[in-house]
Amino acid sequence: MALIDLHTHSTVSDGTETPEELVATAAAAGVMTLALTDHDTTGGWERAAAVLPRGMRLVRGAEFSCVSPTGRPETPGDKATVSVHVLGYLFDPEHPAIVAEQRRLVAERVERLRAMARNVAVDHPQLDAERVFDLVPEGTTPGRPHLGRALVAAGVVGSVNEAFASILRTGSKYYVPKSDTPVERAVEMIVEAGGVAVFAHPLARRRGRVIETSVLADLARIGLAGVEVDHPDHDPADRELLRGVAGELGLVPTGSSDFHGTNKTTPIAAETTAPEALEELLAKATGAEVLEGA
Repeated sequence: MALIDLHTHSTVSDGTETPEELVATAAAAGVMTLALTDHDTTGGWERAAAVLPRGMRLVRGAEFSCVSPTGRPETPGDKATVSVHVLGYLFDPEHPAIVAEQRRLVAERVERLRAMARNVAVDHPQLDAERVFDLVPEGTTPGRPHLGRALVAAGVVGSVNEAFASILRTGSKYYVPKSDTPVERAVEMIVEAGGVAVFAHPLARRRGRVIETSVLADLARIGLAGVEVDHPDHDPADRELLRGVAGELGLVPTGSSDFHGTNKTTPIAAETTAPEALEELLAKATGAEVLEGA
């Protein structure tokens, strides 16, 4: 079966495989339609396209870092917003609003990583905070996984997963928030640029606080096209819930691995998208074409 994986990351953001290696890994696993969705950047698109094997399709995309209303009334001790992600597919990468926002977000990520590294080094002096950026390749969008790898190299933790479960988790004493894009604006920008917007892992509860599904209804009214239903961080009950919500709202249900290489234990194509769902998404895109290896 030709597999479809619509959510993967390379070394251009926080994955451990280069765009070229990612394409090879996908092809070896039987993936014939691959979406490259690095965080807040399109920097890996050309490299992935250049090595597509014959017949393999590349859906060019990005994962936008966003802040969203929770959909719940604000109560004492519970913030009214939460960090979320939106997958944008086949948008025009030169659209002025997207170019400006991606530049801003990359700058935010740089300052946040520097601040978190300095925070951690106070309690763990074996971490050289000024050398963390040595682990971020040139042209790469920096993120917490780079700090996680630095913590492993310094012997502070045994794995990147352990780092995220403790030191790097949202709400830890070392955590530094960043100013992400309002989710409504992210959806609008993707649509304005001819792309297709899909809400990524909305009920990934093991990561922390999540939205209420009413937020999906609000976003559907302004152009959200799909929702990631089958994701490694969704349990069976939440998948069933999201599939029902997608049907009610006319959203396309997708499935993806959210592959990060060795930064996570999930293999590529651990979750996949149905061919009819993919075609429904592609029919909505006008900003960029799907590429196919010759």
